[in-house]
Amino acid sequence: MSASDGEKSQLASLDAEAPSHGGVTTSEEALRDLRRQHLARGRSAIDRARALCRFAGIGEQDARPVPTDPASKAATAVRLSAQALARVAEAPLDPAADARCARNAAAAAAVVATAAQAHAGAGELPDAAHAAAVRASLASGQAAGQVGLGRDETLNRAADEAEAAAVAAAKAAGWWV
Repeated sequence: MSASDGEKSQLASLDAEAPSHGGVTTSEEALRDLRRQHLARGRSAIDRARALCRFAGIGEQDARPVPTDPASKAATAVRLSAQALARVAEAPLDPAADARCARNAAAAAAVVATAAQAHAGAGELPDAAHAAAVRASLASGQAAGQVGLGRDETLNRAADEAEAAAVAAAKAAGWWV
């Protein structure tokens, strides 16, 4: 699949503006790889959030236009993040936007982790799973942030590792149902 004229011009401008060193990538293939990386992390966070929703007894029907309680906030965050991730492939290549979608998915999973922790009650494994979800959200936020704009390899790798740790912690806590 070839890039549209708009994408080519956007990529050319990115190549001209962005440094080619320091872990920042700019080629079209590199941008596609970044999109795959961000989408994989975002999908993992959404899968984790959905599993935590099942654990906490939160269903899609709990989503509300104006969420006011923990269940509706969690369900709405998951729904909106999943919808955004589903539409990323239709958008021009933009690592910053792709990273923001992954960040939003991780933030939704952190919201659901709070609900799952409340449902599970206090304990070492629930507390660790909640903390891992928050760390994954923060790491994903750093990867999407002003410093790397979704392009910094070190920040992206740290976000991927934090997401994997959050998945493992959720499974260890018995939240993955």
